[in-house]
Order: sequence, then structure tokens, then C-alpha cells
Amino acid sequence: MLLALGATPVQAQKKAKFHVIAFFTGKQDQAHISYIHEAHPWFQKMAAKYNFTYDTTTNWSNLNTAFLSKYQVVVFLDTRPEAPEQREAFQKYMENGGAWLGCHFAGFALTPSAYPQNWDWYHNVFLGAGSYVSNTWRPVSAVLRIEAPKHPATKGLPATFKSAPSEWYRWSNDLRTNPDITILLSVDSTSFPLGTGPKPHEIWHSGYYPIAWTNKKYKMVYMNMGHNDIDYEHHTNETLSHTFGNELQDKFIINTILWLGEGKKK
Repeated sequence: MLLALGATPVQAQKKAKFHVIAFFTGKQDQAHISYIHEAHPWFQKMAAKYNFTYDTTTNWSNLNTAFLSKYQVVVFLDTRPEAPEQREAFQKYMENGGAWLGCHFAGFALTPSAYPQNWDWYHNVFLGAGSYVSNTWRPVSAVLRIEAPKHPATKGLPATFKSAPSEWYRWSNDLRTNPDITILLSVDSTSFPLGTGPKPHEIWHSGYYPIAWTNKKYKMVYMNMGHNDIDYEHHTNETLSHTFGNELQDKFIINTILWLGEGKKK
């Protein structure tokens, strides 16, 4: 099913600058579902404000050349494609100059799990991060440091800012050693200790953790945001934190979308 969420009567009269399609599954973990429910109206509002369109689909079979030709920006809100033909179409789209924003769980890969590391191009070449290793818990805010102040995605942001709460991932590959990767945001040392546990390994006390980055060979950004805090303990599934509504983090995300929508990777 395809839902057109970004169009307004005003946009219908004025040609949109670019078109965004967001793929999502919406079945894996209440925290990710909560994020998706929050993301749709936020992107819809941004689409009306900045003159682009925002459509969504849960049908990953739409990840094909004909369908993608209608869109300048693809967003993976939670998961990733699994079928070989979908993966091939996405890789072709990106190699031909398409743009992409990946959120949180879209980068996840762990063998063995329901999402194993079985797509080398995506996880090792495109994202560069490799496999998921561990995470902080509970979802908490972090102080993020701007690593690439001249990049359009970080334009107008201070040197550090406090994020919305999220679950933060650690990866198997050190992105600092990859010449194709430009790290945009990382965890600032003033964040430590990061996480509340209860397990000791769920609290980070030191280290280097990239939060958002781009691959210079593609028009893309991955960001680790996209996991709301949920009341699991009392079995209410109530949302306890929000990803959107943080002024500076929101600015980073809309900066990113507008940069991705500018045009093909040259």
C-alpha cells in the first residue's frame, strides 16, 4: 500500500522541489513502531513547509527501478529490504545518483538474528559500519558533537547539542578508518556515562561512537536516531520519549532531507 502523506492543496498548485518515499515495516518492536507513528506527521509537516512530497509504503516490493524512478529521496524508517531483487534495485538506484536517509534500525545487522549480516554491499561498503555489536539502555539523551561543521546537514548547528532520547548502537567497523566515510555527529565525552542499565554493559563510560555519517561515494546519510522509550515494565507500551520536537536535532534532520533532495550525486 502506498500512502501519499506530504501533498497539500498549495503544493498541488506549486510544483514540488523533490519527492520522498519512506519504506517501513512497522512490526519489529514497539519502540520502532512508536517512532514511525511520530515520523509520518513530522515529515508531512516538513514537506508542506519546505515544498516537497512525502509518501510512505510498507510494500518492499516497491523497491524496484520503475517505482523508484518517481522519487529523488528514499527513506528506510526501520528495517531494510530482504529479497535479492529489492536489494539489487536499491543498490542500482544509489549507484545511479539516488539519495537515501536511513534511520536507527535500518542499519542493524547481527548474525544470528532475524536480520543477519548477509548483505555485504549495504553494511560494509555503503554504510561502512559492518555489524551491530551492542547498545546503550535505556533510551537516553546524548550530547552530540558536530564532526563536519561545513557539511550542509550540520549547517547552523552549534558545536555540541543535546539530542532527543534514543538507544545508541555500537558497530563492528571503525568508521574513522574508512576514507569514504564522513562522520557528521558523534557522542561527545560529556555524555558519559551514557545509558542507565540495568546491565553494566548497557552503560557506556568511554569510547568513540559515531551517530550520523555519510558515504562520500553516494548521496546518503545514516542516523542512529529512531528509537523511543517505551513503558515495557508496566506492559502499557506507552511512549515515554519522543524523537521529534528537539529543536536542534530536528534541524539536523530537515537539513539532511533538504540536502538529499537537492539533486543527484555528482
